[in-house]
Amino acid sequence: MKLKQSDWAMEHLHEHLQAAVDLELWTIPFYMSAMYSIKDRDTDAYQLIRTIINQEMLHLQCAANMANAFGLSPKITPPVYSGTKIPHLNFALDPSSETEPYMPYTAEIGPLDLLRVNGMCLVELPEFGTTPAEIVFQTVINEYGTIGAFYDALRFGACLMKNHIKGGVRQVNFFSAFYRNMPNMTVTESGASGFDQVSLLIDLITDQGEGQCKKDPTVPKVFQNTADDTEPNDDHFVKFNQIKDAGGQDGNKLPETYTTKPPCDYTPEDIQLQKILVKQFGQLTTLLEELFKGENPDNFFPIMASVGGAIRNCWEHGVTPQFSNSELSEAVTGSNQR
Repeated sequence: MKLKQSDWAMEHLHEHLQAAVDLELWTIPFYMSAMYSIKDRDTDAYQLIRTIINQEMLHLQCAANMANAFGLSPKITPPVYSGTKIPHLNFALDPSSETEPYMPYTAEIGPLDLLRVNGMCLVELPEFGTTPAEIVFQTVINEYGTIGAFYDALRFGACLMKNHIKGGVRQVNFFSAFYRNMPNMTVTESGASGFDQVSLLIDLITDQGEGQCKKDPTVPKVFQNTADDTEPNDDHFVKFNQIKDAGGQDGNKLPETYTTKPPCDYTPEDIQLQKILVKQFGQLTTLLEELFKGENPDNFFPIMASVGGAIRNCWEHGVTPQFSNSELSEAVTGSNQR
């Protein structure tokens, strides 16, 4: 179904807001797993990915704050990582000349390698040639060529529904100390003034991710991390390309990662490591959902830290991290086929 401007309704905006939460959440385990697979934490690749993960957590917060401002309490569920499927993005909609440098790629959890670096670059691919008409008439909640085009559509719907914005509803702000130039990371106003704040959060997400434009990817000072980013001027696309270029054409110069075993060689102890991670990540998503519902879970930060430790523990034992029961079931099936 194609949308005309008059067809937009609150349900369509809610679908896009939930999709934004899903997409931002999807990037976090994908990027974290690649980062923790690197043996040497002092490498440039490790440090660059660390800064990106921190900003993806910020983007998830922004997406949830926008959702709550429009009366949607977002669902936080463990993502699925399979094949080349990335939620709500379809790179076939982009010019092949722009995507070809990042082919082939994978959307499956694994150690940092060229396939995963390509996937990261595609997630943050800058918007190319998408016209307002194409954005308006996209199929409701489904696939966009770039994350920038997706957020353009979300902004379009948010503008149409701006009179429904209610400021101060279940807003979360964990990152203001890292962004001293950012006026506000929450939606505190209602109506048109609230839309200005929503639009600022969308700019924050897209400028940190894909950059303002291909010719000048410098992140505006208002959106730069003022505390602990090693390269605050660079957006995610630039940072991932820096890792890709350093790795060389075949990726052989990427940092050394932990060696993994095929699932058929997993021991019961290996499966247990995956189960621990699935349990802890499930607890984290539950706590995030509670947090964005306006609750104040007191064990959020310890669980967040435990997830990182569990990912690292998997890699150190040659086991690929898993984040959902469905993926864990596949791993168990593989280990039983020994």
